[in-house]
Amino acid sequence: MGAFVPVLPTTPFLLLSAALFLRGNRRLYDWLMNHPRLGTYISNFVKHKAIPLRVKIVSVATLWITLLYCAIFVASHWALSALFILIAVCVTIHILRFKTLSK
Repeated sequence: MGAFVPVLPTTPFLLLSAALFLRGNRRLYDWLMNHPRLGTYISNFVKHKAIPLRVKIVSVATLWITLLYCAIFVASHWALSALFILIAVCVTIHILRFKTLSK
């Protein structure tokens, strides 16, 4: 699960929101942790430091589709295209380094 913003993953913002809500507003923290889609995602990541296989696949596929599009059709200089590819490689490695959450 994530917002469609290349290179900017949603997970850190969800974890930050949960931490800040825990300190500042228990009602919002409870709402976030009991959210039907986000609550399980956040608690699994916090407890197990793992990402479900489906989320890994969707994240990496979306990342590569978006950044390859940018490298081919948007970048006006080869260095910018190379930067897009380098970012895709680094973020892919980062995502794949997390354990895979088994159900």
